[in-house]
Amino acid sequence: MAQTAAPATAPANTLDTVIVTGTRVSDRTVAESQSPIDIISAESLQATGTPELATALARALPSLNFPRPALSDGTSAIRPAQLRGLSPDQVLVLVNGKRRHTSSLLNLNGTIGRGSAAVDLNTIPVAAIARVEVLRDGASAQYGSDAIAGVVNIVLKGAEKGGSLQAGFGQYSAGDGNNYELSGDTGVAYGGDRGWLHVAAQLNQQDPTDRARAYAGAPSASQPAVGQKAFKIGDPEVNAQAVSANTEFAFSDSITGYAFATASNRDITSFAFFRAPGSTSQNILSIYPQGFLPEIQTYAKDRSLVAGVRGSTASGWDWDASYNYGYNRIDFHTRNTLNVSLGPTSPTAFYDGALETTQNIVNLDVRRGFDWGLAYPVTVAFGAEYRNEKWNQSPGEVGSYFQSGTLAAGAQGFGGFAPSVSGRYSRDSYALYADLEADFTDKFSAGLAGRYEDYNDFGSQASGKLSARYAFTDKIALRGTVSSGFRAPSLAQQYFQSTSTTFLAGNPNPFEIGTFPADSTVARALGAERLDAETSLSYSLGLVLQPTDALYLTVDAYQIDVDDRIVLSSNLTGNGVRNLLESQGIFGINGGRYFTNAVDTRTRGVDVVGSYRWQLATSSVDLTAGYN
Repeated sequence: MAQTAAPATAPANTLDTVIVTGTRVSDRTVAESQSPIDIISAESLQATGTPELATALARALPSLNFPRPALSDGTSAIRPAQLRGLSPDQVLVLVNGKRRHTSSLLNLNGTIGRGSAAVDLNTIPVAAIARVEVLRDGASAQYGSDAIAGVVNIVLKGAEKGGSLQAGFGQYSAGDGNNYELSGDTGVAYGGDRGWLHVAAQLNQQDPTDRARAYAGAPSASQPAVGQKAFKIGDPEVNAQAVSANTEFAFSDSITGYAFATASNRDITSFAFFRAPGSTSQNILSIYPQGFLPEIQTYAKDRSLVAGVRGSTASGWDWDASYNYGYNRIDFHTRNTLNVSLGPTSPTAFYDGALETTQNIVNLDVRRGFDWGLAYPVTVAFGAEYRNEKWNQSPGEVGSYFQSGTLAAGAQGFGGFAPSVSGRYSRDSYALYADLEADFTDKFSAGLAGRYEDYNDFGSQASGKLSARYAFTDKIALRGTVSSGFRAPSLAQQYFQSTSTTFLAGNPNPFEIGTFPADSTVARALGAERLDAETSLSYSLGLVLQPTDALYLTVDAYQIDVDDRIVLSSNLTGNGVRNLLESQGIFGINGGRYFTNAVDTRTRGVDVVGSYRWQLATSSVDLTAGYN
């Protein structure tokens, strides 16, 4: 339960901004937080000059990284963001305090976030956002699975009037990567003064970038022709549309209904590796006498809806009951390609199949302040949650995966999903949590949180958190946290199966590598074991300095230990592996891999965030700096 934000545009990143993430206290500010937290305002997001939320956050926060991988299949289209150097699926994303669903895509190639299925931040229009609160601390005890590195809470605009309109154009100095953006938002009141509706929309067209040069060596059967490109490396071509709506209606002085929704569609075009003309396992000369560069077209559809009712009782209890729906679907198409197994009559374009994820959540949060004789009331909160998750892998057309004899199977560049590897999977989980937070004196505050979750497919997990803050003076404070956390293996990590193209060290030829579920016969023969949850133990210690009203500085050191971390195994190759695959009726694949709880990791770091306000006669200038 991150508290619902007030229906107003967020102020700038100031110390007296009331936060709604990482605390149950209704009036806790940035300066009083027991955990490190950043507030990124709408103005700061717009100043980054990008229509992508993840890119804007990466430019504003040194602890958040948003890499731009290329030549990585779906990861080129749905790029993951990471916090404090941990995996993208180890950060929890909320919208208005409610859990956001993950993308259906599983990142498989050798990029940052390999093996993760993370939230796609770029499905939310930047024009809809009032502010973003980034909690740089473990918070599984407060929010559940995934919150190992921290929490990103996106607070939507909620004003009943006013709005904005923005048009933008950008281009790289090399002359490519043209970016066109049109966005806006507005709010209206309804039902007298009892309700409001705020809507936003964003259109974005991004032309591709390409850092590769044309081949200039001697042409041969294993190389491109002179002037032909062996690959295209850079940002993909993207056409995107996104809308959002946020509304509230006061049924009475003590009961308010609310709802918010987002929807986005994106068409993304990226590229695979070049197929040489003389490679008989990958090309048919009568179709592509000079070889070919496969093109991967990805259609991504994302929908979400949250509806709920919150209120208060005469005895001082605040409550919030809500339903949360999320849906993400990605359809894959391959063009300028072929299937060697189909021979000279092979089509050059295929539908490769789809991935889908669906989330349904029902939760109840309750909170009350008690006067127990301390300097301030003690906030007690507890709640319950039911979550249903579904993940589907749908087959492509027959030609996209067809395999004949020992020839390579499927469309080159992105082999289609066969019915044998497709399926529909689901799981249920139940959670209970309790939270206690108090200001014992004017100088000392502390919090204690605990959570228990039970999954029907792999068991239960418990997590806890202890946090505290002590102000030596108005100018110096010390804060620290100790927390345990966990992350359940995603359904995609448990069940995904496919074939993809990669390169191995010392070999110039692309390899076809199969990804197999850990519980499958093939993976078990390769050494796989049943997947279990990751567990974590995090420590943080921070110093908060405010020597003057204009200067603010925080230094936070942290250590995050993750045990049984879920990773994608190395590519297992060799004659023994090939013989094993062929004994299972799998031909044209050079190796295999699977997900496994293989490693324990320790991440240590420091965050330094500072701001200085230079007051002028009629205005001011804010200078900010950050380091991770």
